[in-house]
Amino acid sequence: MALSAAIHLPITSPSRGTRLNPVPVFRSASFSPVSYPVAVSIHKGIAPRVPSFRISMALQAPEKNLGASSFLDRRESGVLHFVKYHGLGNDFILVDNRDSSEPRITPEQAVKFCDRNFGIGADGVIFAMPGINGTDYTMRIFNSDGSEPEMCGNGVRCFARFIAELENLQGKHRFTVHTGAGLIVPEIQDDGKVTVDMGEPILKASDVPTRLSPNKGESVVKSELEVDGVSWDVTCVSMGNPHCVTFGNKDAQNLMIDKLNLAEIGPKFEHHEMFPARTNTEFVQVFSKSHLKMRVWERGAGATLACGTGACAVVVAAVLEGRAGRTCTVDLPGGPLEIEWRETDNHVYMTGPAEAVFSGSAFL
Repeated sequence: MALSAAIHLPITSPSRGTRLNPVPVFRSASFSPVSYPVAVSIHKGIAPRVPSFRISMALQAPEKNLGASSFLDRRESGVLHFVKYHGLGNDFILVDNRDSSEPRITPEQAVKFCDRNFGIGADGVIFAMPGINGTDYTMRIFNSDGSEPEMCGNGVRCFARFIAELENLQGKHRFTVHTGAGLIVPEIQDDGKVTVDMGEPILKASDVPTRLSPNKGESVVKSELEVDGVSWDVTCVSMGNPHCVTFGNKDAQNLMIDKLNLAEIGPKFEHHEMFPARTNTEFVQVFSKSHLKMRVWERGAGATLACGTGACAVVVAAVLEGRAGRTCTVDLPGGPLEIEWRETDNHVYMTGPAEAVFSGSAFL
């Protein structure tokens, strides 16, 4: 049975809208290409605050080659073609921007597209752009609040899989990516997972940046930070973007992270005066020297199901505090990541999945 679903939002009123042509999805499904089409049309019934774009999606029988290139090569004026990816539930709208060094949409438009009620729904929009300074590609990202982070670990894995689709790459491949955090080198493995050389962690307090006073050389390791009247022990790490990692506070030395009210405590860390560029915050539970569990409040995105740079920062912090070894499995709400902080080159390596969910078009 072939299943087709067209979803579109009206530009002016809920009673008037034009349906876009369905476009193929990347995700394989067990549908055979025979009759019985089922069409579903959903109209928003409330006119106020409906953004001026429409979205069309379709599920079709799987094909042998579901590459992105032919679909994304269509360049209608005023239409954005995209592919939705996720890395352990941390989801992104990927845009083929290889013909320009300027993003196809503005941060304000990104906010609308990321809205989970009135838009496509995502934690951010990622642009695949031409490489600079000898790199193969450039990656830029707008968060769901319109801010632009230096880098995103889960996002770069999605970026790598997106490039593989665009370039029709098969098997094991690696390439260089310029980001706001510097050079990043992802490598697609034979099993489809992506290993990313995240580079060296930045530990110098002023470079993280944090206003907390260094207490271990130039670093902030297990230092006290008062948040809303509670004294937390924190270690500050940058993976090209700032992270504040905590394993507990004065009242709870060993966190039970599932009991935390992340929506309440997260923003207080993010906007704390000790972090001039705001910060991502990881709350960590230790199971063993090689097994950690974390929840994250991301700067500019809030609570997410996964954060790749956060998982890297957690392992670095755990090593610095003597809580774990250099190779760990880090459990996130969306699933596990394998993280290694190698002594040989001081680089952090992250391995995890990235999957295409669907492709679509939206009017700008």
